[in-house]
Amino acid sequence: MAAYCKGLAKTKTLNESNGKLPGQNEYFMAKQYPAITDKLSAFIADQKIFFVGTAAENGRVNISPKGMDSLRVINENRVVWLNVTGSGNETSAHTQIVNRITIMFCSFSGTPMILRLYGKVREITLADEEWSELYSLFPPMPGSRQIFDVDIDLVQTSCGMGVPFFDYSEDRDLLNNWASSRGEDGIKDYWEESNQLSIDGFQTNILKKNL
Repeated sequence: MAAYCKGLAKTKTLNESNGKLPGQNEYFMAKQYPAITDKLSAFIADQKIFFVGTAAENGRVNISPKGMDSLRVINENRVVWLNVTGSGNETSAHTQIVNRITIMFCSFSGTPMILRLYGKVREITLADEEWSELYSLFPPMPGSRQIFDVDIDLVQTSCGMGVPFFDYSEDRDLLNNWASSRGEDGIKDYWEESNQLSIDGFQTNILKKNL
């Protein structure tokens, strides 16, 4: 299954150009794969930012930008993402109700591309036996609260030609510094104050899962 990615034609539509964009020699199509290819795995490893989308059956859809070297490709159908403490906890609340997730990457330099990973997600917390092994895949991050283990059932690429160029400078250290300054007890206090409910009132169970 493929869908054309439109946007470059100025004087002709895709249909008028026999399915091709004027002045182009190739089709600009979305492509679907059953798994992450080696080429796409390398693309993921090069990205400094990705976006996570979740939703419960009712309520608001959440989209969050992520970075900080917090995602690893385990195999062609599995990725894990380390989530650190932040002002909200929407992903956890949503995926405990409906365990679906979409992860999106964009090329901001070189050849344009958008890559989406669709799958089912399982939340792993500090109290789980798997935590130590998976956490060791990442650099130490103060305030870590969950690892999301994603079983990927669909991979899709699309043209990304409307995504602008951006130059990467460096990661921010503000979140790590904030978490370090609070310490473990301070982070747990913050979970109790700010991370127990989604904006729609869904429970995250963060205290029960991590204490």
